[in-house]
Order: sequence, then structure tokens, then C-alpha cells
Amino acid sequence: MSSLRYTIEELLAIHLAKSFRDGEVGFTGLATGGAAALYATAIPLAAMQFARCTHAPNLTILLAGWSINPNIATLKELPAAEFESGLQGLECEAQMMSYPGHYAVRRGDVDFGFGSGVQVDRQGNINSVCVGDYKRPKVRLVGSILLPEHLALFGREYIMMPHHEVRNFVQRVDYVSGVGYPGGAAGRQSLGLEMGGPEWIVTPKCIFDFDKAEGRARLKSLHPGVSLEDVRRSTGFEVFETNPERTPEPTDEELELLRRVVDPRGILIPHPDQ
Repeated sequence: MSSLRYTIEELLAIHLAKSFRDGEVGFTGLATGGAAALYATAIPLAAMQFARCTHAPNLTILLAGWSINPNIATLKELPAAEFESGLQGLECEAQMMSYPGHYAVRRGDVDFGFGSGVQVDRQGNINSVCVGDYKRPKVRLVGSILLPEHLALFGREYIMMPHHEVRNFVQRVDYVSGVGYPGGAAGRQSLGLEMGGPEWIVTPKCIFDFDKAEGRARLKSLHPGVSLEDVRRSTGFEVFETNPERTPEPTDEELELLRRVVDPRGILIPHPDQ
């Protein structure tokens, strides 16, 4: 992998951007912690703005549920809380002052979102509540936050996993914070979930998509320099695919746009030369 030319985070932002469509509404919240914030907030913001600068000028970025199309090129640091002063003062097209406002989650106005957790399983269920038994957990986590809505009411969800290890990719999550495809698409319907569900699982090593009828994650692409054996060793559920594609490398022109226009200060995704 040509690591001096681009980083995995840059590759992911540009590749994600190409999956968005013009006119869509994308939502991301503000995750805390270095790796979680990078994958659940920074990469999504960079990807959405990259799409707006290229093929999807009418895509709407909904940041933290209330800031519409923020000018992320002016960020001096990544906000750490949804209502901190830095985010309140960030230049944007509009701020929603009341819920549900212009974009209502329960009305299905959000086309896609981004979520993260400590565990994800082969059905796409995600856990951000606890490790171990809920009543006597080994670790108590941040809670389900908005993940139930993400996986039930958004058009599709990108699960952003900053760590790809067996402990994160499990046969069955210890607690279901957001519902994937238990029993496949028919299983979701039996739970009253008529829309949405996970679309991709994005990791530093690969991207999974889903066989939605069967209800299982399948290996979509390996990132440059990552082997199939590495992914299998790092995944706690069986990976059946034997010949996945490679995640496309970004071009020099795409990297220039990302670094000079979308994120000129390297606040969202540090540049390799920073």
C-alpha cells in the first residue's frame, strides 16, 4: 500500500462519498474519543462534503441533528459536544432550533447516517451499551444514544468501526443497541421495521456489505495491502467470501480536493505530511 501518498482514512472518506446521491440528507452525530470520533464523525463529515464538492452538490449535511451544511473548511478543531460554543458559532446554512424541525427522523427524512459501537455481529446488530451480561457487565459503555433510530428509521446506515479485531466482530453482540438483519429482511419486517438497516460496515481493513435476504455480512472489499487471511483472523464470525474486490485507491486529484478544499487544515483527517 502506498501509505506515503494517502492514509486509510482518506481512502475511506473518498470511497464513502461516491456512495451518496445528489439530493440526499446525511446525518452524523459527535462521537467522543480519538478513534471513535475519527470514524463516526470526522470521516463521515469529510465524505459528505467531498460529495457536495463533486457529484452531489445538493446533498444536505445534518450535523448533530441541528446544524445544516456547516462550513467544515473553517473548523479549527473537531467539536466534542453537540451544543458546545464552537459548534454553535460554526458558519452553516441554517440551524434547527426545535425538534423535529425541517428534517424529522421518524418521518423518514434522513437518507443515511453513521454509527459506531464496540461490537458488531454478522447480522449487523451493533452494541454500544455494555460488554458482558447487561445486569453485571464487564464494561459499561456510553449507551444506545440514537443508534436504535439510526438502524430503524434512516434510509440506510454506515457502521463505522475504528477497530477490526475479534473482540469487536463477534458472533452475537452482548446487547443490541441497533438492529441489523436478524432473520434477514423478513426478520426485520416481523419486528415492525419497515425501512432502513445497515448498508456497510467500514473498518481500517475492509468493507462489508450485506446479503439482506439471508441476513449476514459479506466481505465487499479489502483495502490495499490487507490480506483475506488478515481479515479472517480479525473477525469473530465466518467470512465466506474468497475473492473480494479491492477498495479503489484515491487519485491524486481526489486527494488534492480533499486536502485543499474539503479539509484544508487537516482537522477532520490529518494529512500524511502533518
